[in-house]
Amino acid sequence: MAAPRHPSSLLLSLHVALLLLLLLAVPCCCQVGESCSSARDCGVGLYCGNCAATGRTQPSCIRDLAIQPTSVVRGLPFNRYTWLVTHNSFSILGEPSRTGVERVTFYNQEDSVTNQLRNGVRGLMLDMYDFNDDIWLCHSLQGQCYNFTAFEPAVDTLKEVEAFLSENPTEIVTIFIEDYVRSPMGLSKVFTAADLMKYWYPISEMPTNGKEWPSVTDMVAKNRRLLVFTSDPSKQASEGIAYQWSYLLENESGDPGIVPGACPNRKESQPLNSRSASLFLQNYFPTIPVENEACKENSVGLPQMVQACYAAAGNRIPNFIAVNFYMRSDGGGVFDVQDRINGLTLCGCNTIAACQAGAPVGACKNIGTPNRTSPSSSSSSSFSSSVNGNVYSGTIEFKTHHSGASSTSTRSSFLLLLSVLLTLKLF
Repeated sequence: MAAPRHPSSLLLSLHVALLLLLLLAVPCCCQVGESCSSARDCGVGLYCGNCAATGRTQPSCIRDLAIQPTSVVRGLPFNRYTWLVTHNSFSILGEPSRTGVERVTFYNQEDSVTNQLRNGVRGLMLDMYDFNDDIWLCHSLQGQCYNFTAFEPAVDTLKEVEAFLSENPTEIVTIFIEDYVRSPMGLSKVFTAADLMKYWYPISEMPTNGKEWPSVTDMVAKNRRLLVFTSDPSKQASEGIAYQWSYLLENESGDPGIVPGACPNRKESQPLNSRSASLFLQNYFPTIPVENEACKENSVGLPQMVQACYAAAGNRIPNFIAVNFYMRSDGGGVFDVQDRINGLTLCGCNTIAACQAGAPVGACKNIGTPNRTSPSSSSSSSFSSSVNGNVYSGTIEFKTHHSGASSTSTRSSFLLLLSVLLTLKLF
């Protein structure tokens, strides 16, 4: 007969088991919204920050990386997806002067265009001017670039785009040009100098009258991965660059575009509920950018405005969402808004993270939050919404879901306390 085990041996075994369970129960990194003291505390795609504008003064983990919808739901027409756009992508806080004169202007972003693209931005708003016998990016006024409002030659930023497209052969980028260039063939020359023409999407194949765009698979296969739109209608005939409002609908930018409950169209655009174009650009940023307020704008105001614009546009989802300081929020921010729109419209889930490649619409992964969408409060498991182009028949709602973080934290605290008690018992 085997000798009976000593009680301390049993306690030690139980202690080890509890420690192993504790290690498994406690995530190695903090998740969105959880407290942190440095970036090392947060998981991949997160940084440690706060948002005093919403009352969140204690540091917590905040998203800074998008989920590309085409990596989850593949092969749909380009106009079925929602993409993140940075307003005045080049107007970067802390960017050194290239003219030798201290810059006097507003800033809209915090990191390089290369980093914006790596973080999941797929649309860039660039203001281009004639300056110093070249084409420059400038944040200026009255159509004139000055040495105190200039940032850099446009070719430098465009070369960053070229490098990204070259390194990422399945990605598509859209550029919106606020166009003050008057030099003959100026834009064509700068895009050619940046070696971007090999990716150019030709006007001749851009759909008109609200027709569907080709699939992203087709665009990638043909290497037509750069869409460029200009605000100058003359460039369509003279340089083959698409006039923006012939192909897109757009809401008002600046202060008129952030009035709660309203979503007026920009004066150059057709009404948002028009079916004359199959792409919709939604702006959400104030006329004067305030860095410390952007986290509230991207967390509170933006979701509300998406719902208002969705209604104003006759259930049309935004294909592009343009913001200032895109990484600033109190948790998920613009990344969460993008995920929810793509999830609802592409697979019938409350976030793109719950979509399953090749699965039926409404078959969602369990990621710890309610996923399945429903047009009503009914408990029916059927999914009745549909998408025609980027017109969605369901309901776009942004509700805060409580994650399992609190229960995990409670469970972990209990295990830790029990482990400590066992340690005291052993010694």
